[in-house]
Amino acid sequence: MESLRFVLRDRDGKYGQAFDAVFHTDDMRVITSAPQAPRMNAHCERVIGTLRRELLDQFLIMGEGHPRQVLKTYEVHYNRHRPHQARDQLPPADQQHPAAVHDPDTRRVLRTRIFGGLINEYRNAA
Repeated sequence: MESLRFVLRDRDGKYGQAFDAVFHTDDMRVITSAPQAPRMNAHCERVIGTLRRELLDQFLIMGEGHPRQVLKTYEVHYNRHRPHQARDQLPPADQQHPAAVHDPDTRRVLRTRIFGGLINEYRNAA
């Protein structure tokens, strides 16, 4: 496992010298966001909110290895299957929409359950 090298945080007053000292003792660099840039963390906060709503609020995390496994599984789902509004409902890994099915009676739909059915992925059967 790769060790952490830095922590990125905003300039909120709740993060005092004691907070930074914890990371400095582990030889980590503390990087603060630019002053007076309230939107600098917007993308990160959006991803964190998505992770909490769609995933972490539904799980009881057990031990240190469990969240790593859960996040890795969700990462595959997020990048290969989950539709993204900004990409015209395409996942990041896809470049174009799948071919349209003109006769729905000739195709079967397969469902893959992720996390025991918390998330479902659908695709046409071959």
